[in-house]
Amino acid sequence: MLGEHVGSMAGASQMTALPAVNGMPAAETTATTAGTLAGVEVQSMATYQATMRADGSWQGECPNSGIVMAADGVATFSATGVGSPTEDGGFAFKGVVYFDASAPSLSSLNGVAVVYDWTVAADGQATWELWEWK
Repeated sequence: MLGEHVGSMAGASQMTALPAVNGMPAAETTATTAGTLAGVEVQSMATYQATMRADGSWQGECPNSGIVMAADGVATFSATGVGSPTEDGGFAFKGVVYFDASAPSLSSLNGVAVVYDWTVAADGQATWELWEWK
């Protein structure tokens, strides 16, 4: 069951082509966002890779290459998700993210599965909405 909305961030993202995987297109995305997470102001940066699947959807992964910075410390995160291009030239992904926080203000996210919507507009502007999964 979807629980409490725990975060909302927005910022810029940029895609770069990667070598194809088993003949399918692949891309790397870097993103820098800011907003709130667990009730505190944060900044985040991440790099993730995605590969097109046979049905035209994309499967992506951020293998512990995400960082969230709060005033009292940091958290890292791993995420996985699936998505598709949008009609306006952007992308929309849905998935799960796991945080490992040393910052006291973000420690409520430790050991919690957090589901997300990651939406990128054609101009590269992204939004990241996060909910606790109970």
